[in-house]
Amino acid sequence: MSPIRSEPHEVDAQTIGREGNLTFVDLTWKEGQIEQWVRFGHPVCEERIDHHRRRFGFAPGAVFGVNRWAANAYGTVLSRFDILRTARPGSPMQTLPYLRPGGTLLLSTHGWPKVERVLQAIDAIEALGIDPADASPDYWRHLHNRLATAQPAHPYTRLQHRAWLKRRSLGL
Repeated sequence: MSPIRSEPHEVDAQTIGREGNLTFVDLTWKEGQIEQWVRFGHPVCEERIDHHRRRFGFAPGAVFGVNRWAANAYGTVLSRFDILRTARPGSPMQTLPYLRPGGTLLLSTHGWPKVERVLQAIDAIEALGIDPADASPDYWRHLHNRLATAQPAHPYTRLQHRAWLKRRSLGL
């Protein structure tokens, strides 16, 4: 299975013990058939279910990106990218087949041309020295909407990032 870009960090036993606080992402990796991986984000725990499956746990409010790809004998049958923010206790959430209990979908796209544009946007954010998991959720929504309407997206900037960090520090 392909490694994730961010290795899981250690958290206290109390956090892991309260499973209700974590959001779990189940991913499968069968080389050349089904390849699912966390492109960015900071899982706090990881469980290897079997040779092909892993489960990652994310803290409440964490943002991460999941790339899912599948093929058969005739070529690619699925190319999908989702960016999610994990649910906080008591907050509304969406459910997805690979996500438990759920989260907020900030961006969801399918088809290689759109997935490629998302990956390019992530690379551009990383080129600025910004962790994509710390980027503004509003930017991911903007990118989602621009992809859905086949319009070019505005690039993420350091100025936008500073504004987001200040807004987040104020709890807005």
